[in-house]
Amino acid sequence: MRVGVPKETAEGERRVALVPDGVKRLVDAGLDVAVEAGAGSSAGFLDEDYEAAGATIVPDAFAEADLIAKVQAPSEDETARLRERQTLVALLQPLTSPERLRALADRKVTAFSMDSIPRITRAQPMDALSSQSTVAGYKAVLLAASHLGKFFPMLTTAAGTIAPARVLVLGAGVAGLQAIATARRLGAVVSAFDVRPVVKEQVESLGATFLELDVEGAEGVGGYAVALAEDQHEREQELIARHVAESDAVITTALIPGQPAPVLVTAAAVRAMRPGSVIVDLAAEAGGNVELTQPGKTVDEDGVTIVGETNLPATMPTHASQMYSRNVLTLLEHLTTDGELNLDFDDEITRETCVAHDGRVLKEPVAA
Repeated sequence: MRVGVPKETAEGERRVALVPDGVKRLVDAGLDVAVEAGAGSSAGFLDEDYEAAGATIVPDAFAEADLIAKVQAPSEDETARLRERQTLVALLQPLTSPERLRALADRKVTAFSMDSIPRITRAQPMDALSSQSTVAGYKAVLLAASHLGKFFPMLTTAAGTIAPARVLVLGAGVAGLQAIATARRLGAVVSAFDVRPVVKEQVESLGATFLELDVEGAEGVGGYAVALAEDQHEREQELIARHVAESDAVITTALIPGQPAPVLVTAAAVRAMRPGSVIVDLAAEAGGNVELTQPGKTVDEDGVTIVGETNLPATMPTHASQMYSRNVLTLLEHLTTDGELNLDFDDEITRETCVAHDGRVLKEPVAA
């Protein structure tokens, strides 16, 4: 089987699906790998690096391969270039993109979505959502620090003592925990809130204060929080607003798979913050946790900077690609035997990750 790695075409996307180390492991396992010219250059991986790892550099990976490994979902043009019975591995967002899945099924493409990896122990090395959320949580803190007109750590200088910045992290999943850890390393005083009380111990182990706001939710499939009832959600917004007003930087990370991001920080809460404060909304791609977030933009609202970047992992393409490549590599090792695709739909990983096969859509969007 030949694996193809095309150059990503989505605006602002600098990652690549497989890095040279991953290519070498696939070649050693008996697979052939064709890398499109320049596919890894934006992430710092040159064509000669891929050739040294055993890959063939080609002008068009779609035309050369049996299986296409991508980061972003294919564009309409790329989908049209996929052949019947070709296999696709990418971040396909199946719960929110039924038209895309239908188009892939109509072309009889077998599609595996890297954001559908089940949250089970043996699938952890394949979990692309976790690996890329780690990147996003780290970068969110750097963005907050760069926009904030204050130091993060406490400093004692000849000019006096400077108090540390106060950082609030909303949501303590993978991205939130990485944000907490990074903000603490930079010396900030960090507090965090999550409706899932089970994460309290993890938050406190990183040196942050867990806010107990008299709002408690449930943990759903994959460890994600379940949406709160309307009255509980309003109470949540009210309690959060008090802590937002006292914070220098707020990082929001709350997502519910297949649904718009819950609004945690209202417009009124933003306007109650001190001028010069910063919010980084990691849920911007799903509409945002902040009522005033503009996805894809950084805006100023009454002196408060709101960062609504929608693809932070692409801004750290080298390490993000290395981590994603490991996820893809491990999935491909799971799906292949003796260099050929071997699909066992009785296996949970194969079954849950495959979203289109044999002309059928295998994963339907969830109800909002």
